[in-house]
Amino acid sequence: MRFGLPATEGLQAGGPLRALFVIALLSVLMLTLLRTVGLRAFSMASETYMSGTHSAAFVTCPNEQVAKDLARGIVEKKLAACVNIVPKITSVYEWQGKIQEDSEVLLVSIHTSFYSCFDIDLQCLYMLSNHPYEVAEVISLPIEQGNPPYLKWLGDAVPE
Repeated sequence: MRFGLPATEGLQAGGPLRALFVIALLSVLMLTLLRTVGLRAFSMASETYMSGTHSAAFVTCPNEQVAKDLARGIVEKKLAACVNIVPKITSVYEWQGKIQEDSEVLLVSIHTSFYSCFDIDLQCLYMLSNHPYEVAEVISLPIEQGNPPYLKWLGDAVPE
């Protein structure tokens, strides 16, 4: 008995609907996980690149020092194999109802897409927790194809 109800009453109240919801949620998560792991395993076993195994992330920073600190941090933590720092870009955007124009630095980093199967990108989490902007621009796009030796190096450099 729990909260004055027999144990079976709690299961019957919304039980089938709750069970269906849990099964559907687990199925979606497992399908995504198995697809990602399967693609990565196939890429490794066949030494061919499977589209979407890796991603390129784009992050704007207020200055070169912030960019270097973020880049070094994600490479040291093996969240990215390589980070390019592109200095002196100009960003034009609307913020709080006003058009802004700022000089910024762009980070382009290459990383594995393995953790994206959980909608959690560890590199993104690192960037957001260490970035000075209130709303940081962190965008990630899948890599469809590239130089095979580079993509192999990338897979070896960023563990799963």
